[in-house]
Amino acid sequence: MSPRSPNKPMTAIDRLAAVTHKLTRIALLISAAGLVLMTLIIGWQVFARYVLNTSPAWSETLALLLMLYYIMLAAAVGVYENTHLGLKVLLDSVPANTRRGLEIINNSLVLVFGLAMLINGTRLAQFTADHIIPTLNISRAAAYWPFATAGLLISIFALEKLLMTASRHEN
Repeated sequence: MSPRSPNKPMTAIDRLAAVTHKLTRIALLISAAGLVLMTLIIGWQVFARYVLNTSPAWSETLALLLMLYYIMLAAAVGVYENTHLGLKVLLDSVPANTRRGLEIINNSLVLVFGLAMLINGTRLAQFTADHIIPTLNISRAAAYWPFATAGLLISIFALEKLLMTASRHEN
């Protein structure tokens, strides 16, 4: 995003960019906390197995569940930060207007993908809401909400990029 002069009012895209920036920071904070918590749980599991000769039944399942959350949130942030695989060589080798068109197509496809994740992740969570994870005694839906959440974030981030690209005027 280009710097905005202090006298120029915020546009809708500027407001969206401010919100998405905060969302990425929150997602990264949650991801980092999940990674640390998962590491502590696995550390406890190893200690309990080899020192106490008993392994907690819940530790592996909870660690895997936490991994789903922090990976999916980090993947959504990757959309915001443009760190996923792309064809930068192709984009750099075409004229600006063609590049802009390709970026619009790309961001539109990412938006559709995010919406599909949101819709289908929500459906899976609803479908499995009555199923219980025995070792944690919680709903199996907890394993599918990360997909819906990441889909929502991916959609928001892709929409911001799409709007910014579409409003950019290049010669």
